[in-house]
Amino acid sequence: MTARQNVLAVISPHVGGRGIGAGLATLFPADANVTVVEAADEDPAALRSAHVVITALSPVTAEHLAAAPELRLVQCASHGFDYVDADAAGERSVRVCNIGSSGAEAQNVAEQTFALMLALAKQLMPAHTALVDADWALPRLQNSLTELCGKTLGIVGLGQIGREVARRAVAFDMSVVYAGRRRLPPETEAAFGPARHVPLDELLSTADYVSLHTPLTDETRHLLDAERLALLKPTAFVINTARGALIDQDALADALEKGALAGAGIDVFDPEPPTPALRLLRAPNVVLSPHVGGVTRETLVRIALAAVQNVTDFLAGGTPRDFVN
Repeated sequence: MTARQNVLAVISPHVGGRGIGAGLATLFPADANVTVVEAADEDPAALRSAHVVITALSPVTAEHLAAAPELRLVQCASHGFDYVDADAAGERSVRVCNIGSSGAEAQNVAEQTFALMLALAKQLMPAHTALVDADWALPRLQNSLTELCGKTLGIVGLGQIGREVARRAVAFDMSVVYAGRRRLPPETEAAFGPARHVPLDELLSTADYVSLHTPLTDETRHLLDAERLALLKPTAFVINTARGALIDQDALADALEKGALAGAGIDVFDPEPPTPALRLLRAPNVVLSPHVGGVTRETLVRIALAAVQNVTDFLAGGTPRDFVN
C-alpha cells in the first residue's frame, strides 16, 4: 500500500456515526489515510480524493460517485448493498463489494429471526405489558399461544443467512421450504430436514412462518405486496430481518389490521429510522426491533474485520471479494 491511499469511512448516525467510525479507522494499516464522516458528501475534499469508500448503511449515490474521480472501490460493511448505486459505480469502473462470503452477520440475524418468531408464538409482548399493568392475561392469551415444533418455515433466499435460519429450524423440529432463483444441491437440502425448493407463491400459501433473507434489488422491492400477502394463511406470521422495502409496509399493516395475518416480526424498515406515521408501529400483533439483527458486539467486530480486510487487500494490489456489480 502506498502512502497516498485515501479511505473515506461513511458511517450513518443511526448505526453509530463517528464513534463507530473512529474504531473502524484504527483497524487500517498506518499508511492508509482514513477520514470518518457521517454522510458521503460531508467532506467534499475527502470524497474528491478518496480511492476507497467504506460505507455502513449510508447512501453512495450517482452524484457522490461523480464527485469522486479517484474512487476505485466502494466497500459495504454489510451483506446488503442496496444503499449504493452499483450500476452508476460500474459505469465508472468502480467496484462495489459487500461482505457476503464472510458470514459476519449470519449468526446474529438468524438469532434475531428466531427471537421474533418465538416472541410472536409465545405472545411475549402482550404478556409482558399485561403483567406490568397488573393484568393476569393468561385466559385471554392462551388461545393464541402456539409452538414452532411441527410448523413449516418458508425461507425466501437460502443464502448464508437463510441457511443459518434453516439450521436452527431443524433444531426446533420445523419443516423447511425455500424459494430462490436456484435450487441448492441435494446434499445441501438434506442438511436442513431436507429442505424443499418451491415456487414463491406456493411457499407463501403453505408456510406457517415466512422469513425474508434476500437482497433488495429492483426485482425484489415490494416482493411481498398486497397480492402476495393475500396468499398467506390467516394463521401465518411474516418475519423480516433483511430489508424493509422487501415488503409493502402499508399492505402489511392492512393485512394485520384486517386479521388476515396472525402477526409480523419486523427488524428493518423503509426508510430507517421509520417515521412516526408508519402504520406498522401501531398495527396489531407486531414485534418490532430497530435493525438490531446485525449489530451485536460480536457481529460488529466480524463485520469491521471483514470489510477492512477486503479494502486492505485491494489497496495492496490484491483482488477483493464479494463483487456485487
